[in-house]
Amino acid sequence: MKNIVVMKFGGTSVGDVSALNTSSSIIKMHKENWDGIIVVVSAMSGVTNMLLECATKAEIGDNQGYEMIIDNIRQKHFDVLNTIFNTNHNQKIEDEINLLLSELNSICYSISIMGEVTPRGLDVIVSLGERMNARVFSAILRDKGILSQPIEATQLIVTNNIFQNASPLMDESEIKIKKELQPLLKKGIVPVVTGFIGATKDGKLTTLGRGGSDYSASILGACIDAKEVWTWTDVDGVMSADPRVVSNTIVIPELSFIEVGEMAYFGAKVLHPKTIMPIMDKNIPLYVKNTFNSHHLGTKIIKNVSKKTGKATAVSVIKNLSIITIAGKGMMGVTGIAARTFATVARTKSSIVMISQSSSEQSICFVIPEEKAKIVSQELTTEFQRELERDDISAIIERNCVSVVSVIGEGMRETPGVAGEIFTALGENNINVILITQGSSEYSISFAVESEQANLAMQKIHQKIIENHQNSSGEKNE
Repeated sequence: MKNIVVMKFGGTSVGDVSALNTSSSIIKMHKENWDGIIVVVSAMSGVTNMLLECATKAEIGDNQGYEMIIDNIRQKHFDVLNTIFNTNHNQKIEDEINLLLSELNSICYSISIMGEVTPRGLDVIVSLGERMNARVFSAILRDKGILSQPIEATQLIVTNNIFQNASPLMDESEIKIKKELQPLLKKGIVPVVTGFIGATKDGKLTTLGRGGSDYSASILGACIDAKEVWTWTDVDGVMSADPRVVSNTIVIPELSFIEVGEMAYFGAKVLHPKTIMPIMDKNIPLYVKNTFNSHHLGTKIIKNVSKKTGKATAVSVIKNLSIITIAGKGMMGVTGIAARTFATVARTKSSIVMISQSSSEQSICFVIPEEKAKIVSQELTTEFQRELERDDISAIIERNCVSVVSVIGEGMRETPGVAGEIFTALGENNINVILITQGSSEYSISFAVESEQANLAMQKIHQKIIENHQNSSGEKNE
């Protein structure tokens, strides 16, 4: 079967009765156009947070608290079932949901006794939202006359054993995915797969990280050799900036894999940062579409985009960051300082967003999540204790309340003067740049500013570079 599409529906697209009906109607509308449709679902809106709160309540011994949340989760799902189906029709699904929530209650009770929750235990807890919703959504499809079967991704996606942020083992996953899904597709059955989860080789449940349902869809798409992957959300596509901050954003009709990868890494919330990895090598197009405006073309993400005349495609921001600076005249010409610095940061399991080093080698700066700043500073102080005592390193400085703004676009590679326009826009609005980097690919320019100036920076750059180009070229946001 060559004509297969994977459709992923996010939390808002399957969040309540109305959304579930809309999403199932989309599948029915497209069913005849494809040899097979594979559906990937997230949990209903708010359920993942409720499950996390269950774990928190259990950890502090608040049994009444987590039991109340479990009752609310049950009622949320039962309300949907009772609205859509008659009682006899949904009894089997209610029994399955009760069984899953009984499992949740048992896990929470164990956590309350132990007083702590392990990463593996947390994976099992947060997976329950997708496991319940796959059953509900599959039943809705069947009610619309579509053959459907819920499938837990633990039967399909094989991962390593890094709980909370597992990575897929693609070769092993491909064997299982083809074995389990191809027979269903040949029978005209629409599998409804739980997003966000997988399992180790020995069957331990794992998760792919928060927001990992996009990633699940692209893994399935790559392994089943899908023609396309569609991710349905509540916006018309990938936007040129955060519409909550910038008023005149546009939908970007076409993006390259590299551009969207840069955007996802630098704070754009539309896709999980790893989404493009499985499908990029196979050049499978990814579409971002709006469940609630399904006739909009959305954004098409492919390997090579049409010739771009624009200077930049999008502006994005990562907030809640800190800059750590290691400075000292004694660092000049001393080998191994950078290696020891980043080895120390790695031991704290902190991700580095940006790096900058002065040409004189008298300072190294890097940007990390703010919640990791204190432990990283402490570990570096321990690592360089002798250098600090000898004054080879004069200070390890921690600067909080920082944001990184990134300007992204394939067209920037061949357009001189983009950096000049960016920093002119900042200078004209008295926005101070703390740190600058440009990727070697020239697809992005990133800089750090005080967090209180981040939104203004995004607005002014979008206005000067993206909106001005749009107006001068006569492009319109359809």
